[in-house]
Amino acid sequence: MVAIINASYNGIMVLDHRGIIVCYNTSASRIFNEDPKTIIGQHFSSVRPGSWPDLRHILETGKAQIGQKLSFPKATIIVNRSPIILDGRIVGAISVFQDISEYESIISNLQGYQSLHRELEAIFDSSEDGLYIADGNATTVRVNSAYERITGLSRENLIGKTLNTLVAEGVFDHSVTLAVLQNQKQCSMLQNIKGGKQIMVTGTPVFNDGGDIELIVTNVRDITELNHLRSELEDSRQLSSRYYQSILEQEDLGQMLRNMVVKSKEMIHVIHRSVKVAGSDISVLLSGESGTGKTMLARTIHQMSERRDHPFVKINCGAIPESLVESELFGYEKGAFTGARDEGKAGLIEAAHGGTLFLDEIGELKLDLQVKLLEVIEDKTFNRVGGGKSIAVNVRIISATNRNLQEMMKCKQFREDLFYRLSVVPIDIPPLRERREDIPSLIFKFLEDYNQRYNVHKQLTPAVLNRLQGFPYPGNVRQLLNILEQLVVMSDRDNIDLEDLPQEFKAVPLSTATQDDLKGSLNLKKALECMEKQMIQDALKHHPTEVAAARALGIHTTTLWRKTGKYSIK
Repeated sequence: MVAIINASYNGIMVLDHRGIIVCYNTSASRIFNEDPKTIIGQHFSSVRPGSWPDLRHILETGKAQIGQKLSFPKATIIVNRSPIILDGRIVGAISVFQDISEYESIISNLQGYQSLHRELEAIFDSSEDGLYIADGNATTVRVNSAYERITGLSRENLIGKTLNTLVAEGVFDHSVTLAVLQNQKQCSMLQNIKGGKQIMVTGTPVFNDGGDIELIVTNVRDITELNHLRSELEDSRQLSSRYYQSILEQEDLGQMLRNMVVKSKEMIHVIHRSVKVAGSDISVLLSGESGTGKTMLARTIHQMSERRDHPFVKINCGAIPESLVESELFGYEKGAFTGARDEGKAGLIEAAHGGTLFLDEIGELKLDLQVKLLEVIEDKTFNRVGGGKSIAVNVRIISATNRNLQEMMKCKQFREDLFYRLSVVPIDIPPLRERREDIPSLIFKFLEDYNQRYNVHKQLTPAVLNRLQGFPYPGNVRQLLNILEQLVVMSDRDNIDLEDLPQEFKAVPLSTATQDDLKGSLNLKKALECMEKQMIQDALKHHPTEVAAARALGIHTTTLWRKTGKYSIK
């Protein structure tokens, strides 16, 4: 019997009816780390004083205690206590108990793990970034709420499915999880999901102790809105760029209008087209009569372009002797012809590299050279005379003509393909006689320039100004500038009068406006006042300040104020 009791893993202690310990097995000794010899024969109250009342109650009443948990300094036990009844009489009690200290530790650890699990679960599910977890077989094991919100996919339709299946079903276009498994390292990619959303995914492998991938944690961010914002930003940048370009064009337009002294609607249109085309490298064809300012306009376009810091090379195709045109344009190699330099020579086209090539009087270019010029435009290359090596050249071409190139094309005098290459943007400059409102501004501007150049103070009388305004100018602006320079240099007095004009100007009638004002009046005083009023109005219109207008008229500022009051000029 004793061997059986000692073989039990549970502790067993037996008391007699007095409370004396008569049995204390080996497991009980192990649990409490006590020698049975020191326990057996002792009264229970002296061994476990705190538990004696319960045992005394059992001995007195015969009522058992089952599953009671007791904690002692050396152990925590679960105990069952029962009375020993013989012939209807309580003769003792037996206590069977089990050490649960290890279980308590396990339970505590388990509770800690459960608490940690709940915390991690809360963190996992509260993340603003979507999280998608798959195991080493690419099977989905968990997704968080943010992933559902970002993608619109339900975890019920994902968990338990492999990524191969989900890709095959079209849920994803491709999988970062599969990429991580293939490459055995972290991967990032853009992923399109069912419904049209685009997300940025980064898959990170989690390795076990054996070096195998145990989990793949995928971090997910929705970039649909980011793409939308990027698109809006790009639209905003483009709009800002257009506004900025428009502002630059307006500034260039204003500067060009001031520099070229333009007032007429026709020339403002010309300048506006020139400003628009200056910012590009496309070819421009300037058309107009001789002297209308084609060369000045070409230079202005060059100065407003990105090529302003590179050469502006003008070639007058009608001024170069026919025998020299090709060698002047394209240059020549050593020994190309009799009289050629030993070292050869670069042509004007080559000299314009990086800048602007202005081909004036392009209609005078012969057909065979038109072919070579077309090669420069189309292939950006040419050959020197006598050379076999192609030379690359980067030039912007502006051409000008006073001839009707379209009529020349019909007569086979000008190549059609070259015409359309040169006239990507055609600009027609009207003759001066068709924009007479520009004449007063030009007169005042260049009269002031010539006075400064020759250090004089010449002024035009109203009669001279009227004559100049009414002249038809077959030579256009160039002719007007020449007559003004002639008057400044050749007149003997500061006030230039009618007798100083060349003969062809003396017969010019009064301008239409003046004629209308003087119609029906033969009074000399009235006629002079009418012309004086017109002179003052023109001067105030074309000068920024009253001081400048008075200086141009050759009178004192106070005199100007008095006369503006006299004629009610604002």
